[in-house]
Amino acid sequence: MRDAEERHRRIDAAFPKGIATKALDTIVKATLYDYQREGALFAARAGRCLLGDDLGLGKTVQAIAAAEIMARHLGVGRVLVICPTSVKHQWEREIERFIDRSAVAINGLRAQREAAFATDTFFKITNYDTVYRDLDLIAAWGADLVILDEAQRIKNWSTRTAQSVKRIASPYAIVLTGTPLENRLEELVSIVEFVDRYRLGPTFRLLDRHQTRNEDGRVVGYRDLDALGRTLQPILLRRRKHEVLTQLPKRLDQKLFVEMTPEQLLHHEEHREIVAQIVRKWKRQRFLSEADQRRLLVALQCMRMSCDSTFLLDQTTDRGTKADELMTLLAEILERPDQKVVVFSQWTRMLQTIVPRLNERSIGHVLFHGGVPGTKRGALIERFRNEAACRVFLSTDAGGVGLNLQHASTVVNLDLPWNPAVLEQRIGRVHRIGQARPVSVVNFVSQGTIEEAMLSVLSFKSSLFAGVLDDGAKEVFLGGTKLQRFMQTVERATGAISPSDPGEQAVAAEQPVAPAASTTDVVRDEASAPRAHQWSSHLEQGVAFLDGLVAAAANDAASDTRGDARPHDRRSLVRRDVTTGERYLHLSMPSQEVLHRIQSGLAELLGRASTSTPADTNAPRGSGSA
Repeated sequence: MRDAEERHRRIDAAFPKGIATKALDTIVKATLYDYQREGALFAARAGRCLLGDDLGLGKTVQAIAAAEIMARHLGVGRVLVICPTSVKHQWEREIERFIDRSAVAINGLRAQREAAFATDTFFKITNYDTVYRDLDLIAAWGADLVILDEAQRIKNWSTRTAQSVKRIASPYAIVLTGTPLENRLEELVSIVEFVDRYRLGPTFRLLDRHQTRNEDGRVVGYRDLDALGRTLQPILLRRRKHEVLTQLPKRLDQKLFVEMTPEQLLHHEEHREIVAQIVRKWKRQRFLSEADQRRLLVALQCMRMSCDSTFLLDQTTDRGTKADELMTLLAEILERPDQKVVVFSQWTRMLQTIVPRLNERSIGHVLFHGGVPGTKRGALIERFRNEAACRVFLSTDAGGVGLNLQHASTVVNLDLPWNPAVLEQRIGRVHRIGQARPVSVVNFVSQGTIEEAMLSVLSFKSSLFAGVLDDGAKEVFLGGTKLQRFMQTVERATGAISPSDPGEQAVAAEQPVAPAASTTDVVRDEASAPRAHQWSSHLEQGVAFLDGLVAAAANDAASDTRGDARPHDRRSLVRRDVTTGERYLHLSMPSQEVLHRIQSGLAELLGRASTSTPADTNAPRGSGSA
């Protein structure tokens, strides 16, 4: 089956009319564009190839379709997908969406990864960072086809990642990258080497033939690239967006799932617990005071902000992955000099974390937000429209209304508004009458957070939730059925959040680093803390309750002394405050002496529980096996 002629014969026999063959209609559960059919057939016929289409042209579905063709006609039974960590679960979703094949994402520490490789699945999805540690597991599993996504990760041949990936042996390979050549010819050489190590010959000879140097020996350009293109033609397929315009829809939407850092997760979980407490209170009382409603809205917004960066919460640290993932995305999009991008975020602070990254890369940009004086806004818009060097328009939702930005062809939403109308306003600044090119919309979603939960639970269709969270009002108070619907929405959304895999977050800790608290330790402590302090939490609540009873008893005694005590309504133990509507229990008070004894006993017990917690709950640092 490794023989090229036999492979070509089988593919040609199965698809005698090429992309017009009806059999291609059943390869995936979607309608492929003609260029995507061509890409899938090209990959299957080549056996080992590089698919270098522009961003937004659907390289993933082409690779999945090619894998299915190879499974049906070339005997492929095991496919290994190697990709950045942030898109592993996106690959799982796409596989499930397009074909009926099993897939598993390789996560966690060594034991978990070993168990995952032992499962009987067609696709196994791993990330570049763990390839070095899992070379033995990969070799033992024996992939028939390896798919490298975002293959620019191996463009530097001297890195451990590149060297490790190139040690993986498989009959077939599909390499996906929108930027096969970013800066230097050596980068293309490194990527092609994985596909066909002999294709380009000795590197020194290739560089000597194609590099142009000045008198100082510095590379100032390249020559004879058409000859290089002919050499790569059997294994390289690259289509630019303008070449397939007639086949493309006017708008291409995609979600980019990104991981959370441990610091982000700590903030997210802290505020989720506040939300959970208020939800429990609502379920008990069916009433929320104005103060509780304020706390709820603040906690929900803090959960959303934590998905972007810790800078939005503490204005000091900048822990987050979205900014760096955006820069990777921009490097691919801005490779073409005629491309411009509009980047939206609800928060100005998030955009401020992007500015220094753009400055470091000398990418021209403007920052547009509500604080920009009206007299200066026009100049910013004109600069973006007219200056070729101004490539990126950073905007809050202040730029979502009344702007014409059709000079761009890509919209990136770093965070999604809950209100679909606000989202469409953003996109409508670019995707509008006068736009001559297809518009790519990339929505960033933090995995395992309120952002992902809202996607699955609400699909951004709850106008009530949208109105409360997106309008930005400082005080929004709800009552009656509106509050009931809102709280049901909150409960469903926060209850649907699936926590990120601690093992996956801990993988980075396996690599030797400077002495510091490891990622593994952070996540382990976070996961164990709720269990370790369960009784402590209950006791604290009990002591607080008794504190209130003691104070009430003291007030009663003082009232009796002053002679202003009022008779109590003894018809019901349950009362409702006439001002706030909050329900409470009306109980006969024990003596102050009895209450003080109970309070002192519980406080002493709580003190013992607190001092014993660290020794009982904290596992030794670094004790987990890798």
